[in-house]
Amino acid sequence: MNAAPAPAIILVRPQLAENVGTTARAMLNCGLVELRLVEPREDWLCQKAVAASSGADAVLKAARAFSSTEEAIADLHRVYATTGRNRFMVKPVVTPRQAAAELRAHVAGALNTGVLFGPERTGLENDDVSLADVVITVPLNPDYCSLNLAQSVLLVGYEWFQAGDPAEPRAMTKGAAPVADKAQLIGFFQHLERELDDCGFFRVGEKRPSMVRNIRNMFERADLTQQELRTLHGIIHELVTFRKSKG
Repeated sequence: MNAAPAPAIILVRPQLAENVGTTARAMLNCGLVELRLVEPREDWLCQKAVAASSGADAVLKAARAFSSTEEAIADLHRVYATTGRNRFMVKPVVTPRQAAAELRAHVAGALNTGVLFGPERTGLENDDVSLADVVITVPLNPDYCSLNLAQSVLLVGYEWFQAGDPAEPRAMTKGAAPVADKAQLIGFFQHLERELDDCGFFRVGEKRPSMVRNIRNMFERADLTQQELRTLHGIIHELVTFRKSKG
């Protein structure tokens, strides 16, 4: 399982195998593959964990176990610790997004990095947090900010993943329908404008050119498909037929 350099995810004293499995799933979604476990209570390769990983079992198989947090982070240069409460320690505190940018910079500088996550019930102990360089706190609803282990890993992992790629341009899904070409679009404009002329929509002659441009611009922005144009032609036809039947 090959991956670009990335932070190690370190679970300190995880309690349930299923949570280790769902963590592996969250990690692989975000391109994180190095999982370290400090004193795991259950076998992280048991069927429960593998099933919970939903196909990310390669992360579980490559995971390494350690007897202490100190041992798990010994080869790392920069360590971040996640916590949901104030530990009253003199440490930088960042959000997952800020941490992701910093971790990217550390990795680019050939530094080994890792992020600590605590047990499901209590979180990291102060002794674990004291080993970290920086604390990560997720800004959530102050009245309710309860996250499970995999959610916490996913939040940090997602920001890491997003920080590595330039923003993709906004796109519109088209399904199987091809986009209409300009000839088809102009044909629709001519159909629409002809019927608008016939029904007297363009009441003020000198305003017609600007009104036509405005209408065309509205449809141009819609980035219509061929199927959508056929639907619009059909709508116009039915409206005209109905109007004539009432005339």
